[in-house]
Amino acid sequence: MKKPNIIIYPKSNLKAEIYAPGDKSISHRSVMIGSIAKGITQINGFLHGEDCIATINAFRKMGVNIEEVSKDRIIVYGVGLDGLKEPDDVLDMGNSGTSMRLISGILAGQSFYSVLTGDNSLRNRPMGRIADPLRLMGANIYGRSGDFAPLTIIGGKLKAIDYQTPTASAQVKSAILLAGLYADGETSVTETAKSRDHTERMLQSFGADIRSIGLTYKIQGRPELIGRNINIPGDISSAAYFIVAGLLCPNSEIIIKNVGVNPTRTGIIDALKTMGADIKVENLREEDEPIADLVVKSSQLKGATFSGDIIVRMIDEIPILVLSAT
Repeated sequence: MKKPNIIIYPKSNLKAEIYAPGDKSISHRSVMIGSIAKGITQINGFLHGEDCIATINAFRKMGVNIEEVSKDRIIVYGVGLDGLKEPDDVLDMGNSGTSMRLISGILAGQSFYSVLTGDNSLRNRPMGRIADPLRLMGANIYGRSGDFAPLTIIGGKLKAIDYQTPTASAQVKSAILLAGLYADGETSVTETAKSRDHTERMLQSFGADIRSIGLTYKIQGRPELIGRNINIPGDISSAAYFIVAGLLCPNSEIIIKNVGVNPTRTGIIDALKTMGADIKVENLREEDEPIADLVVKSSQLKGATFSGDIIVRMIDEIPILVLSAT
């Protein structure tokens, strides 16, 4: 079949009020934590993308009833910390590294056998960064040479550990904290720099005993997590493309409503402002996450150099930042 031609015409004078798709990181975590909580979790603003659907499918295979009311609203009927069942098939994570790494933390505490795989790209991403600390906690994890997927996980009774991550990684931190839910005592993770904290915020909102001291995060094992309603904000990673379009196109003004502005994710806004961007944060409010409306106007950007912690805070937006400087 002949592919259709796509013609893109230059455009100026962009005027719009838009909503970004739901935050992918929070969508994943809401399904995972809702599944191991007691009771019903209603999720509004869910990102109905392939990665997040892989997370839904994994928990369905482990016995969790998840109802898709609409594309952006789902209901999770949680089974509690110990209610997951051994899947009768391999758990396919598709291309989702977040799914594989975070779910591994939960599976480490389950007294059953499971296998996680993914597409060719995911099977070639090393998983040793999460496998090593989970093994220290007592989980049996086997992968191909170099800890590549497929991963076989035989979980069970875990012990609390104090772990220092070699680099800042929200996925590694989250896998350990989720495994810490199943450990006796207090598990702690110390980072080299502050990574996104969606897992910590959500665990606390579900009732977990979790706290932070500087770059160290501590969680008590065996909490009772209770299902709740979650409103997912717009994804700042998706919003970043519209932000840059509004900045670069002459005579433009774009308002992006209900964007998540968690400080661990707003490096792209800070970087663009350093470059001379006219971006205003309005109607700032706090729900489970900080949310605001972004007002973006055409700007003459200048070059800048970035290093250090801000890189962690905009790791997913670096490609669009580079484009803004061309």
